[in-house]
Amino acid sequence: MDKHHNPKLTYFAKKLRKEMTKEERHLWYDYLRSHPLRFLRQKVIDCYIVDFYCHSARLVVELDGSQHFDAEAIEYDLKRTEHLESLGIKVIRIPNNEVFPHFEAVCDFIDAALKERI
Repeated sequence: MDKHHNPKLTYFAKKLRKEMTKEERHLWYDYLRSHPLRFLRQKVIDCYIVDFYCHSARLVVELDGSQHFDAEAIEYDLKRTEHLESLGIKVIRIPNNEVFPHFEAVCDFIDAALKERI
């Protein structure tokens, strides 16, 4: 899948793993890390780094902060999603501001997406 290996992206992904947002940390440590289906965090796929990736379900979970809601970012995210979906990977997006107040619903949403893929 990673036909265009980019060492800079690998370095940046490692850096992002060390500097996760509080929402990413909560979702990772309180749910995805111990999920029965294995998830990876800050995974390089082709020329992109995705927040969380489940290979067995070919599912990407993206947590979107406020920087994702301006016109340029929306266009970039659409292009990115189209590319990942062309590889047979489903992308789901969750706004950061949903993670803490609606954590159980966020987890249920991810589980429902996984069930559709397995």
